[in-house]
Amino acid sequence: MKSIKNKIFKIIQPADNSSILSKMFDLVIVTLILINTVTIIAATFSLSALKIRIFLIIEIVSVIIFSVEYILRLWTADLLYPEKKPFIARIKLFFSPMAIVDLLAILPFYIPFLLPIDLRILRLIRLLRLFRLFKMNRYTSGLSSIGNVLKKKSDQLVSSIFVVFLLMIISSVIMYYFENPVQPDVFSNAFSGLWWAISTFTTVGYGDIYPLTVAGKIFSAIIALLGIGLVAVPTGIISAGFMENIEDNNKQLTEDNIAKIREILEKYDSKNL
Repeated sequence: MKSIKNKIFKIIQPADNSSILSKMFDLVIVTLILINTVTIIAATFSLSALKIRIFLIIEIVSVIIFSVEYILRLWTADLLYPEKKPFIARIKLFFSPMAIVDLLAILPFYIPFLLPIDLRILRLIRLLRLFRLFKMNRYTSGLSSIGNVLKKKSDQLVSSIFVVFLLMIISSVIMYYFENPVQPDVFSNAFSGLWWAISTFTTVGYGDIYPLTVAGKIFSAIIALLGIGLVAVPTGIISAGFMENIEDNNKQLTEDNIAKIREILEKYDSKNL
């Protein structure tokens, strides 16, 4: 039984070796994710009864495969976390981000069978199927890099976003005092200008809310120019994080190659001796 569990564990882990079964498993999962994404988009169009039945079959097959994958990952969790007891390892895996994504990917299918749900709520729950797209994070280095960067730079990102949010609140209050006497319906309270602040800071400028007074126009211009710099701060933090992540990956790759070369040389020298 233990040998079977080890084999299954190696197969369901993202293929970083020459295991053909592991690569085939990854290919099947990625293909299913892409097919499900297409079916979710296609379901928003008017479809014939035949196409609806085909999509239902695809949904059932996908859920079965994703459910089996989820169960196998929980079963082999003690191999992923060998330093922990099996039960604790499964609990840790259960609450891990990717395991939550896996659960959300299959949960919408089972909920209607377990609970009586209003059709409107059911439609919202079915939107959770889009979480299947996030399963790609396990098999693509690009999405993993984004997660690593956001995790490493989370403190800096939260600080910069918090500063921008505070400035939006302050700007909204100031604009209220400038524009309320002229536009009482548009700027009816201190928070009614928050949408204006968001569109101005992000330099989108939808034009549905705009100042009419001279003071309001001058202040709006200042906020727009200030927004160019402030909104770019999180972008700069993320860009710097990507550069650091690339450098770390290159460094790790170099170290791994050096270690392999040393291992080969050591074997060669031992044979010659």
